[in-house]
Amino acid sequence: MNENPFTLEGKTILITGGAGGIGSEVAKVCAQSGARVVLTDIREDVLQEVLASLPAVGCGEHLAVKADLTRAEELQALVDACPALDGFVCNAGVMKLTLTQFITEEELTRIQRINLNAPILLTRTLLKKKKISKGGSIVFTASAAGVYRVSLGNAIYATTKCGIDAFMRTVALEFGPKGIRCNSVNPGMVETALIGGFTEEEKAREMQNYPLRRFAKPLDIALGIVYLLSDASSFVTGTALKIDGGMTLS
Repeated sequence: MNENPFTLEGKTILITGGAGGIGSEVAKVCAQSGARVVLTDIREDVLQEVLASLPAVGCGEHLAVKADLTRAEELQALVDACPALDGFVCNAGVMKLTLTQFITEEELTRIQRINLNAPILLTRTLLKKKKISKGGSIVFTASAAGVYRVSLGNAIYATTKCGIDAFMRTVALEFGPKGIRCNSVNPGMVETALIGGFTEEEKAREMQNYPLRRFAKPLDIALGIVYLLSDASSFVTGTALKIDGGMTLS
């Protein structure tokens, strides 16, 4: 183990949703911690901006691969482009609030394909192709909304995130003997584009449910993810790490 178990020096990390608020922050912190980063997202322009902002590291050049992970051929092309990985952060996701009686099969299918099917199929393919090295770490971005607290109109998103946590625990069980760990982070509300549909009044009201009286910054979540990627968490697997500012205490 490295003298500093929290460093990612010498590691290569794949991050999905790398153009988003949490994903781009994870990429920056990983690179600052010494990791080579492989970024993917469907938004190539933003992806290239994030790539250009990353500091150089000694273990190879950072890489950006545009991919729609709901398309089998693009998912496979991403896996083929990946070098050997020490870490995989499965972060891409979408959310749309819809009351149960107004859920459509089209919307259900769309969100499930992005939030649940694609992560499962990408993880399967990476593991099947032995792209994740022994000692590697997989981290899923789940949600406190999926396990600890439900809210009006959030049925589809919450259900997919419950599924991600169940999948995470199964992967941890199956691949622990092979030296690969698997965990998730379960954020509360995070100041990203996903909550852009809320009014300031709605945000202020929701913030009263948080003992710290604020929502998370992307950096708050990124630091938790980097801990799970690092050797500092070498005996942690099958764990859903709450990063919710105390929201689920009440």
